[in-house]
Amino acid sequence: MSESADVQVRPGVEGDLDALTELYNHYVRETAITFDTRVFTAEERRPWLLSHPEDGPYRLMVATATDSRRILGYATSSPYRPKAAYSTSVEVTVYVAPDAGGRGVGTLLYTALFEALAGEDLHRAYAGIAQPNEASTRLHERFGFQHVGTYREVGRKFGRYWDVAWYEKAL
Repeated sequence: MSESADVQVRPGVEGDLDALTELYNHYVRETAITFDTRVFTAEERRPWLLSHPEDGPYRLMVATATDSRRILGYATSSPYRPKAAYSTSVEVTVYVAPDAGGRGVGTLLYTALFEALAGEDLHRAYAGIAQPNEASTRLHERFGFQHVGTYREVGRKFGRYWDVAWYEKAL
């Protein structure tokens, strides 16, 4: 568990589902950061939450405000691809509440996530960042990710095409 003076990071639990769904749906509705185009109910997101147990290579870390326990963000590691040969690779992502940016929440989340993953049989972490997203690019580079390529106009949302820059990190 990681902490700063006003933020605590812990593994996500089923009781977080409503707040996590609400946070994710903000990004679905308002941004091209995710290429989902319709919002989810909490029940639709339950399988996603349950696919991130407290141990193993697929984790969910949640940042909460120390005083209110309000969820400020979350980070996950998920399967990179479904085929067996990819089992030592994960895709990672971080989402921070819109009013919590610039407070180091993303840094705390990734610190806790990579500490939790340190004992797992993992070789690489990958992150896809819809462009432009300078804050996410800076966060990933701070954690040692290197740009390995960009898929041009790979996703269409809000009536336009978006690029996705791919980053990797040795684990």
